[in-house]
Amino acid sequence: MLTALALAAALQTSPVTADQLSWMSGYWLSCEEGREVSETWSDPRGGLMLGAALTLEGGKLTTFESSRIAPTAPTGGNVAYFAGVNGAAPVAFVAKDASGTRVVFENAGHDFPQRVVYERNGDVLNARIEGHMGDRDQQMRWSYRKAELNTRCPT
Repeated sequence: MLTALALAAALQTSPVTADQLSWMSGYWLSCEEGREVSETWSDPRGGLMLGAALTLEGGKLTTFESSRIAPTAPTGGNVAYFAGVNGAAPVAFVAKDASGTRVVFENAGHDFPQRVVYERNGDVLNARIEGHMGDRDQQMRWSYRKAELNTRCPT
């Protein structure tokens, strides 16, 4: 019993690495509610994953995001999700929980969102941002399907 508790404690304190998130790699596409949203993630190399996302509505670009998953310090430690939306400076969300094909990144000091969650189920990648804004809790969700690079939504 003590061995199991010690192992569980050790697993909780192990840093989350980019290699653990390799299941996010690939090209992901969502064609819902008249929007085309694509998200692309590189495979982990040298402790780093690079990402890019585009949102089109009516064939026009409405949002783009440059992102990376990288260690929070040059010496290693937990990775963070660094996201810059529409050319803004990137905001860091530190990995708080990663197990199997699910990861939760958090930044309690950010206005919105405070959490970024990714979860993969087969060829579906679900993403969610959530947190408190104004006087209530809010969230936005995306459900992507794995696709060939640069696949577009049907018109």
